[in-house]
Amino acid sequence: MWIRIKLYLKSFDWLLLAAAVLLSAFGLMEIYSVALGQGELDLLNFYKQLLFVLIGLGLMFFFTFIDYRFLKSLRRYLYALGILLLIAVLLLGSDIRGTRGWFYIAGFGIQPVEIIKLILLIFLSGYFADLATKVKTLRHFIFSVISVGVLIFLVLLQPDFGSALILGAIWLIMVLLAGFPKRYLLAIFASVLILFVLSWSFFFKDYQKNRILTFINPGENALVEGYNISQAIIAVGSGSWHGKGVGLGSQSQLKFLPEAQNDFIFAVIAEELGFFGVSLVLLFFALFFSRCLIAVKRLSNDFSIYFVLGAAGLIFIQMFINIGMNIGIMPVVGLSLPFISYGGSSIFLLFILTGIIENIIIKSKINY
Repeated sequence: MWIRIKLYLKSFDWLLLAAAVLLSAFGLMEIYSVALGQGELDLLNFYKQLLFVLIGLGLMFFFTFIDYRFLKSLRRYLYALGILLLIAVLLLGSDIRGTRGWFYIAGFGIQPVEIIKLILLIFLSGYFADLATKVKTLRHFIFSVISVGVLIFLVLLQPDFGSALILGAIWLIMVLLAGFPKRYLLAIFASVLILFVLSWSFFFKDYQKNRILTFINPGENALVEGYNISQAIIAVGSGSWHGKGVGLGSQSQLKFLPEAQNDFIFAVIAEELGFFGVSLVLLFFALFFSRCLIAVKRLSNDFSIYFVLGAAGLIFIQMFINIGMNIGIMPVVGLSLPFISYGGSSIFLLFILTGIIENIIIKSKINY
């Protein structure tokens, strides 16, 4: 056993882990900073996030030693479990800001949709890997659409548009990697466009329409619907080159910036650490993605290629949307900044993904 552990550690991608840990450290620093502006110092969220990161690291090492091929063999059961979780949270979950997407256990919230992201990655990676040597027909494409469509539908019932968007993005990445004919994708995009028009007319609530209109022109209602975006843009712009210093950001410390430790934590980083701090964050993300791409070059197993690229794509898209929200180029859809924003479920997912990627890297280097 010790020989196996030594072999695993020797083959471990420490730079990939370093990127994840450094991003998490940025998050902890800024969550601590946000707590300084709460009047009476309350570090509960900081300590909880520290605990989440430590548990996340434990989960990462656990999944590093779990053969990823075993997860592939469970993909159908995991998919069924995912559907049950989404149904259960609709029936038994707690409402947070109008979204029924959490279970609360001993004071800690668990967001099942984060588990669904992992399940969908495993399910689609396994499905498309099995099709690698086959002709990819319309039947296979429709099956993938239905598989992700069921999950997206249940997530939209919460409603959680941001997470539904990420599930759709995971599917799109996988379909592009699988090499389906482009006409299939064009048909899907046309269907989505028609569905959007119908939803705008008959299903979207006023606050959802206002979010989209605010994205188009955030300055029109800067004190109402556009308040979040406007304050985030002010915070980002005021950071200049070196920032105002940790705990000294006026927008975050004086509570002008809403959801400072969640959706808009990037704006806090930009305000307090400036261009230098933002560059470091982007550098660590770039390191994480580059290690994934380097690993893919050594892989010969289709499932592992789909999973690594799908996981990296998931993190990249969520990062891009979150940063876009903070600088006004993307609508506010309630997505956290990977590894950095406050939240246990998200941190657990990200470190589990990192652990599975590490396992795939290790397996590509050793044989026993």
